[in-house]
Amino acid sequence: MTTRTDGRSADALRAVTIETNIQRNPQGSVLYRSGRTTVLVSAAVADGAPDWLGDQGGWLTAEYAMHPCANPGRQRREGRNGRVGGRTSEIQRLVGRALRAAVALDRLGSRTITIDCDVLDADGGTRTASVCGGFVALALALDGLRKRGLVGPGVLREPVAAISVGLLSGRPLLDLCYEEDRDAEVDLNVVGTAGGSFVEVQGTAEGAPVAREKLDAMLDLALGAMPELIRLQTQALAQAEVDVDKLMS
Repeated sequence: MTTRTDGRSADALRAVTIETNIQRNPQGSVLYRSGRTTVLVSAAVADGAPDWLGDQGGWLTAEYAMHPCANPGRQRREGRNGRVGGRTSEIQRLVGRALRAAVALDRLGSRTITIDCDVLDADGGTRTASVCGGFVALALALDGLRKRGLVGPGVLREPVAAISVGLLSGRPLLDLCYEEDRDAEVDLNVVGTAGGSFVEVQGTAEGAPVAREKLDAMLDLALGAMPELIRLQTQALAQAEVDVDKLMS
């Protein structure tokens, strides 16, 4: 296949590293690197769930922030006035929806898990890295609850992962770096499972409409990456002495 500026083929992931238990205080924490993108993700568990849930179980929510120096030029820290921008709000909702799909909330008990995603270095794919790292942090937190007898098997449905895919000069490319994302005719963020199921597809054509066969090719490329991403997640969890199967039914 044709190589890209960083030497990858069109269907190749960037190098991924996952370090667990980075922080002392949250029940799960991860430093997730994908190429030159680095995200610090934590999962904090608190007693109590939103009132509107009633007795239906627990809840999971997410927050996302860019470090002021995550990009080449320092940016003003967001949220100083108590509000976040539209892009940040959109990403927070995506991460929350993606990870809620992985959890059987009715088996969580009256608890709230907050996933905090802090982008330390950005080179494209920060939201998909947040989902991938977020799943690992979430599993660490759930395993801690399981070992204390507070949740049982089945609290985790199945692992989820996410990846970006785009169309550049008419070619589908997997796992876009910043320059590719900037120049892409179509950019999708895809959340899925190792078994080939979709959780979410988020994207748009940046100019001319895209043909159905091109969209299908991009989705196939994204789903094809899920088994490897989830293998890397479960490998990192195993090294942290977390058996994902014990969290599932």
